[in-house]
Amino acid sequence: MKRTIDRRQFLRLAGLGGVVFASGLGGFAQAKTDYKSGDSTGAGEDFYFVQLSDSHWGFQGPAVNPDAQGTLRKAVAAVNALHDQPDFIIFTGDLTHTTDDPAERRKRMTEFRDIVKDLRVKNVHFMPGEHDASLDNGAAYQEFFGPTHYTFDFQGVHFIALDNVSDPKANLGEAQLQWLAQDLAGLDHKRRLVVFAHRPLFDLAPTWDWATPDGAKAIDLLLPFRDVVVFYGHIHQENHHMTGHIAHHSAKSLMFPLPAPLSVPKKAPIPWDAAAPYKGLGFREIDWDAGQIEISEFPVKA
Repeated sequence: MKRTIDRRQFLRLAGLGGVVFASGLGGFAQAKTDYKSGDSTGAGEDFYFVQLSDSHWGFQGPAVNPDAQGTLRKAVAAVNALHDQPDFIIFTGDLTHTTDDPAERRKRMTEFRDIVKDLRVKNVHFMPGEHDASLDNGAAYQEFFGPTHYTFDFQGVHFIALDNVSDPKANLGEAQLQWLAQDLAGLDHKRRLVVFAHRPLFDLAPTWDWATPDGAKAIDLLLPFRDVVVFYGHIHQENHHMTGHIAHHSAKSLMFPLPAPLSVPKKAPIPWDAAAPYKGLGFREIDWDAGQIEISEFPVKA
């Protein structure tokens, strides 16, 4: 099924100024690199989905984001305005901002849920971030959004959502790793996999909490599969990394950007720039086309 408008055309027509690059499931490259796998095992019709991450609903900090009550709604409106609606949407964690008050935590989750109900696409998947889940092992999150880790299949691609946040130490844990091993055991190694996580599964910057202590065990389980890509959040910026042939792509935040890994002595939100409002905030489309992935980055705009 071919779409009525090309992603790059949409970026130009909408004036969004987004960045587009093409990626094979086994790697990533700049736009105009036309990578296609030689084997289309498991490929179905073309489709695309939208990833949003780190909306931090409930955050307050005028110096960091004076429009903290508005950016999530703006992102919902921007997705609703896309010429072709995505086949599904996924939020990769930190739906809400952390609070020690269980009642306030549930209030924020209620408000977040009510806002995203306005999305035109109703096939929406959620995942927790540590702000949602680490203080109560995901109890409140599960009341509102269901399991913290799960799988689903779409157009021949196997999607896996992992939980590396409900454990306060950011481990996946042996039970979840066994669950993952059992899930993968029933799949052909030519099956295409897309993995979602909140934190990076590799050691990006452990001293900044940008790692998963037992993430290497999950990567080892994924390595026998020839086509795997991981999409995650948590670090509030784009970052592209390879572990073997597995590509890892991080997403921007909807609330505030963070500095590049270990680029400053102390990790802290980048202050709001009145001359460039919403700079560093955005969401992405992932467009699947018979073995090729195109990732389009869309900024949040006023």
